[in-house]
Amino acid sequence: MIYLIYLEIIVALILAAAFVKFYSHKKNTDYQTELLAHHIDKSEEMKRTLAMGLYMRFRKESEDEKNLSSSYLKQDPIMFESFVAEIIERAKGGSTWVSPPVGDFGVDFEHTTEDGLYLGQVKCYRGDLPFEAIALIHSNMVKRGAVGGYVITTGAFTPGAREYALGLDVELIEGVQLVELWLKGLENAEEEIKDIIPSYV
Repeated sequence: MIYLIYLEIIVALILAAAFVKFYSHKKNTDYQTELLAHHIDKSEEMKRTLAMGLYMRFRKESEDEKNLSSSYLKQDPIMFESFVAEIIERAKGGSTWVSPPVGDFGVDFEHTTEDGLYLGQVKCYRGDLPFEAIALIHSNMVKRGAVGGYVITTGAFTPGAREYALGLDVELIEGVQLVELWLKGLENAEEEIKDIIPSYV
């Protein structure tokens, strides 16, 4: 009888020690993850670097650039449309549909939400984008009765483009903002996973 009591006490102490160690490790890991996320969130330099990386990942290569390092992530420029559409869907909700690459009349993807239809055009562009892309997406919005639109670039927009977009319900998303939406979408996906998988701590 006493032997069983001692055994139960020893098992309880072992379980308590294991729980304390696990909780301490989890707390330390959560802190490191939060610190990294906070650093990325606050670092403008990091976001600019990621935006430049997106341009390098999806831009059309010239012949003398075919021998890039195998450690680089390189994709066909057409895939940029699907990549951006997925970011928009994860960050803003709703559903997206990517247009075929030929005959899309300047609409690279459609975004359907509770508010209605949004049309988007994406540009893997290294400079500041002029107003023509905005005019094209706005023309399609009027023709299709869309409630809004997006013009999204890895670069930025010229002052003239920004002025042209005023009052047109076209959201201009430059490279750094695209990175922010990408990170937000990843956070949303992580929260969805947490909702599906119950926490045991």
